Amino acid sequence: MTSPQTDRTGTGFGTRIDGRLGQRSSDLAGAVHPWDVMGPEIMDIVGDARYVLIGEASHGTEEFYRERAELTKRLILEKGFTAVAVEADWPDAYRVNEYVRGGQADDSAEQALGGFKRFPQWMWRNTVVVDFVEWLRRHNARDDVPVQTGFYGLDLYSLQASVEAVLDYLDRMDPEAAVRARQRYACFDHFGEDGQSYGYATNAGVIEPCEDEVVAQLLELQHHSAELARKGIEHPVDAEFAAEQNARLVMNAEAYYRSMFQWGASSWNLRDRHMAETLRELTAFLDQRQPETRVVVWAHNSHLGDARATEMGSGGELNLGQLVRERVDDEAVLIGFSTYTGTVTAANDWGDPAERRRVRPGLPGSYESLFHQLAQETGEPRFLLSLRDPALAETLGRRRLQRAIGVIYRPDTERQSHYFRTDLTKQFDAMIHLDETEALTPLERTPTWETGEIPETFPSTL
Repeated sequence: MTSPQTDRTGTGFGTRIDGRLGQRSSDLAGAVHPWDVMGPEIMDIVGDARYVLIGEASHGTEEFYRERAELTKRLILEKGFTAVAVEADWPDAYRVNEYVRGGQADDSAEQALGGFKRFPQWMWRNTVVVDFVEWLRRHNARDDVPVQTGFYGLDLYSLQASVEAVLDYLDRMDPEAAVRARQRYACFDHFGEDGQSYGYATNAGVIEPCEDEVVAQLLELQHHSAELARKGIEHPVDAEFAAEQNARLVMNAEAYYRSMFQWGASSWNLRDRHMAETLRELTAFLDQRQPETRVVVWAHNSHLGDARATEMGSGGELNLGQLVRERVDDEAVLIGFSTYTGTVTAANDWGDPAERRRVRPGLPGSYESLFHQLAQETGEPRFLLSLRDPALAETLGRRRLQRAIGVIYRPDTERQSHYFRTDLTKQFDAMIHLDETEALTPLERTPTWETGEIPETFPSTL
């Protein structure tokens, strides 16, 4: 998920486009593997990795979601992956986790995805995710599955929902601790779900930050868990861990919303550090049940492609893919997606209704344009590039433009809004290119989405 402050649609890089490709696309033709999710090449790239991070070049492309889901099924069935961690908030995803592991609170995947109420709903309330969640529940119900596969959120936008989740847990487990938690979290009472207003008020000096209170609450929960374990008292370990993660989310979200009104990359970096921290804590927790837990991560390319290889990194930003690589090195595999043209589900601005919008062809000098030429020359509209090949790295040579469409798509300012420069062979371990793609189908199909592709008038100056 993205916000107005952190969406790649608002990078403002304004990079001048170099129309020269730097080499003939035919020089790369020998590196092309026709993309087939059941093909052996992708499993060879994955190898024995514990973390497979699978990206997307937009938050609204049907094929990115579908191919990622099918690849994840293979990783679960063939490589023993037992966790799917996604760019979603912890409490909303944890409701899905309870459903896929046999919980009875929801009757269907669509109901289990009911926690995703905020913009942009379509990111997780769409037909592909419904199908995957139902598949995961059926998989976990099989008698021959030794360890069930969970579904977890990594993001931090759910400040108020996570506060409520912590209080609900403590109300059931320790009413006295719940009273203390309510006193600490009361400093958010005037803001409800509007974290940005809280951040503005603290930066303007209208109120004191809640920093000390949220840190104290997380520490108390952590000590509470340790004390119960030390005494050998029976307690719901999963629910306790979920509560602790919600308290951690509140702590990091509090800092995130304050940082949104500060100069620089601090809010982006805080968010991705939170995702990396959540992933690390989740893996450590699951390792207690099954050592060497293997995790699939779903998020946007801009979160998963190593920021050190991009213009983002040059501007002081880091990301989840970089942090995972720095921590586990070659135990992580980073896989990106790209497309040249088609349609996408996106909004015109933050909070606007979902629309089915036409995606402009990739700009000259971009990876998207290069891959389109490759698709035409090889006759392969869907292909995989293994970017670890030294010869391929030498052939690609230099940084070029790469497109990123978040939940917002603005084709009239596409060059400034959606492109940044990257060195692809250092950014990802593999790239899957699907030359023409279609818009993701939301569960809530608004009139603007049903109308069809939004006609665009492209300014001649772009």
